[in-house]
Amino acid sequence: MMPLGNDASAQTPPCIAVITLSDRSAAGDRKDLSGSVIVELASALGMNIVDQKILPDEVDLLRAALIELADKKKVELIITTGGTGLGPRDVTPEATMAVIDRRIPGMEEAMRRAGSENTPYAMLSRAVCGMRGKTLIINLPGNPKGVRESLNVILPVLRHAVELAQSPRVDDHTHQWK
Repeated sequence: MMPLGNDASAQTPPCIAVITLSDRSAAGDRKDLSGSVIVELASALGMNIVDQKILPDEVDLLRAALIELADKKKVELIITTGGTGLGPRDVTPEATMAVIDRRIPGMEEAMRRAGSENTPYAMLSRAVCGMRGKTLIINLPGNPKGVRESLNVILPVLRHAVELAQSPRVDDHTHQWK
């Protein structure tokens, strides 16, 4: 693992929440594999997982959870998995767009581009990345392999993105996960 930046803020792992969107997992009919992959990778990188939820594919439930985590719990990073496809119950992008202040299209594009190298189906992803206040919100696909591929693409910039969102100014542009 690579060292973190030299300043004190780089030593504090971000507080993150993981939300899985799946009707079947929420009903207990299927194990949540994608959320588990996020928790595994985030824990290995020393991130502080403060909340993990499994919700059915419902716009209002996800919107409420995102607002609570960002505004009330002040979570720095929220990663969702599932609900980003073309199915009629895939509503994660709509819920995310309803709560973010600013979109981060470069992260979205990078994840889709990398995914497309492995499967043409990646271009069907409607995943959104954005900010609500100081909270970074990232939508990932519901497939565990897609979760790993997407996270591997954005990990090199994730600490810097979180720190920029939390601080009015960051002078050191070399922040990396340890």
